[in-house]
Amino acid sequence: MMHYLPGPAETRRMTTSELRAAFLLEDLFRPGEVTLRFVDLDRAVVGAVVPTDGPLSLDAPEAMAAEYFTERRELGILNVGAAGSVTVDGERFALQTRDVLYVGRGSRDIRFESDDASSPALFYLISYPAHASHPTTLVREADAEANELGSQETANRRILRKYIHPNGVTSAQLVMGVTELLEGNVWNTMPSHTHARRTEIYLYFQVPQDSVVIHLMGEPDESRHLVMRDEQVALSPGWSIHSGCGTRGYTFCWAMGGENQVFADMQAVAMDTLR
Repeated sequence: MMHYLPGPAETRRMTTSELRAAFLLEDLFRPGEVTLRFVDLDRAVVGAVVPTDGPLSLDAPEAMAAEYFTERRELGILNVGAAGSVTVDGERFALQTRDVLYVGRGSRDIRFESDDASSPALFYLISYPAHASHPTTLVREADAEANELGSQETANRRILRKYIHPNGVTSAQLVMGVTELLEGNVWNTMPSHTHARRTEIYLYFQVPQDSVVIHLMGEPDESRHLVMRDEQVALSPGWSIHSGCGTRGYTFCWAMGGENQVFADMQAVAMDTLR
């Protein structure tokens, strides 16, 4: 079933419960299961795989009308749990925490496994349609393009790591990375921006159990918020800002799909226009 999102006018009138049902995905990480959500944001598929008793395969649900999952798609896989592996058409890739595997269009057989079932890998999946095939490639956290951004003064010092992008692992449209807030810093993506030509999806993880992230969303002059907890996903249409402030430090995966892959293609929002 497709998860459809409301437009700006409808969003302005929504209750907290309605906002959460429309823009937040939760309960993705289920032990021993493959969970997939089809989202009407550039036809993204958001999912998770948690292997426990044995390997799990990624198959194409009937709704895809495809012989196999990546017949017409590409896939980014981020491990946010303990060590595990992904086997693609017989080639095994070992993933530690925060490693990313890009799987190109045309990969028929994709299997997931944890090294230790009592401490399983948690594989987060992001997939978009692909017009071309690119090689399946593993990116270690240490090999991702890393940049430190922000300042302590504005409580937003953070390390932004790009994994799948035009100057790194190439893809058809998927751009994907991870941002880690440094100790004592809580703000991400502030000042805010929108992406007129792309949509963006955040997975918040490594959020302490007694902490939350206040995720800002909506039109810049009609902002709303979602209270986010560990391993929850926020969906951002092109007209919506996507910023967050935690009660403590946290990490999040950002992924984008759309008309281009230019990281800087965004519309900055002046602070005095936020409402």
